[in-house]
Amino acid sequence: MRKHSEPQGEPSPEDLAAIEVEWPLIEAELLVVDAEIAEIYAADHGGPSPLDRRRLRRAEARVIRVAAELARTVTTPVAPTDRKAVA
Repeated sequence: MRKHSEPQGEPSPEDLAAIEVEWPLIEAELLVVDAEIAEIYAADHGGPSPLDRRRLRRAEARVIRVAAELARTVTTPVAPTDRKAVA
């Protein structure tokens, strides 16, 4: 359920700001999904290679690094500016 008064089809400025802050993590998670897809595809074609496995491990490690950096640098979560909307 949306707590903002914005129309449901359009993200609020706060939503866009949160996405921008979290974009490095989103991008890292997309790399994990890509690596997992490559491994699934490889399983149907003789099995994943050492390079496929390394790609997945590196993508997972990147998610951890980016998440840790994000947690270290973002001190306050992006929240609605209208406190009445939260209640």
